[in-house]
Amino acid sequence: MSAPKARPGADGPASGRAGMSGPRPPAHYEIRVEGVLGEHWAGWFEGLQVSSEAGETILSGPVTDQPALHGVLVKIRDLGMRLISVRRLDPGEAGTTTPEGSHR
Repeated sequence: MSAPKARPGADGPASGRAGMSGPRPPAHYEIRVEGVLGEHWAGWFEGLQVSSEAGETILSGPVTDQPALHGVLVKIRDLGMRLISVRRLDPGEAGTTTPEGSHR
């Protein structure tokens, strides 16, 4: 009797990520939550820009990687704020949010 064939990847996680090569620049995100936080919260949100618009808080800026993004989302959860949206910005959109939270 021969040993059963293992499925690809069944031995554990791959040693690298498919299609990934070298370090990438941080992705820019816009995260909207219900309620208004003051700009002094920026330090708590790892340097993201904090602005408000129409009763919402907008956190925007570069996020180094997925674990950092999840860390920001955990902080939002811990504050008991309702998440409205998380949007990864295209390179052309990054930096187009003004301090007042409106787009140019």
